[in-house]
Amino acid sequence: MSRLSPINQARWLKFKRNRRGYWSLWIFAILFIISMAAELIANDKPLLVSYKGEVYTPFLVNYSEATFGGEFNTKADYRDPYLVSLIDENGWAIWPPIRFSYDTINFQSPSPFPASPSTSNLLGTDDRGQDVLANVLYGFRISILFGLSLTLISSLIGIAVGATQGYYGGKIDLVGQRLIEVWSGMPTLFLIILMSSVIQPNFWWLLAITVLFGWMGLVGIVRAEFLRTRNFDYVRAARAMGVKDRIIMGRHILPNAMVATLTYLPFTLCASITLLTSLDFLGFGLPMGSPSLGGLLLQGKNNLQAPWLGISGFIVLALLLSLLIFIGEAIRDAFDPAKAY
Repeated sequence: MSRLSPINQARWLKFKRNRRGYWSLWIFAILFIISMAAELIANDKPLLVSYKGEVYTPFLVNYSEATFGGEFNTKADYRDPYLVSLIDENGWAIWPPIRFSYDTINFQSPSPFPASPSTSNLLGTDDRGQDVLANVLYGFRISILFGLSLTLISSLIGIAVGATQGYYGGKIDLVGQRLIEVWSGMPTLFLIILMSSVIQPNFWWLLAITVLFGWMGLVGIVRAEFLRTRNFDYVRAARAMGVKDRIIMGRHILPNAMVATLTYLPFTLCASITLLTSLDFLGFGLPMGSPSLGGLLLQGKNNLQAPWLGISGFIVLALLLSLLIFIGEAIRDAFDPAKAY
């Protein structure tokens, strides 16, 4: 706090006074940290294995069955009762709290798939026999990472384009606005679905195609701020002194534009997560078998006799989006000059 400027200290205090947004930030941060450690919480491989005095880390390194006294040099299956007995006879193993990864099939389930919640599968299994809780944990992480990546990259492009248009104006601004109007008028979701049906989608491909159509959200805000600020006296003075345009844009005008930009970022993040969820729900998102909240919702729609699927996906997605909305509202109020400090 001591390193912040007085105005930023006041903004932080205003943010903290919004208890709903402040605690939402803490809850979101905790959930994000937990999801980033998903391999330590939900995994079908032990965290540590001690075998005949040697210590192994199966969740980081792939070992063969022969390493633990088996007969084959194939990849070790730590859920195989034979391999488990070999490890128990010659050492010990430390397992994560959830002994399933997102793609682990519970062949020992006493009920047909999708199986209802039980002591081994706290949120049940989906129609492929995979643990729902593990899928939620990994799907939450992918949704957040995709949303953050899309928000960051598209914001950088949008800020750069908006700053260029607003600062130089004239023909650059006129041509840029016409191009943006044409580009923004294209049916984005239809084009993404069309391309996904032709090319096998993956995380990076989806990120690239969504950035291609999603960078225009902040252009208008940044452009308007640069158009307003470029004729201020301090900007004219800096230009008259021979200061380079990129320095004027980055050091003198951009900080003013970032005030409005920051208030939109949480809402942009919500839209990015919703976009990925929608594509997964429609079957044009991540590859089949990937952990996905949208895929979980799709399974809930296709298996109405298993309500735990749709309910689990809905609660997690609703909680995530609600937290981000509350954080965004608190940031908006903190940067609102109309509200007293």
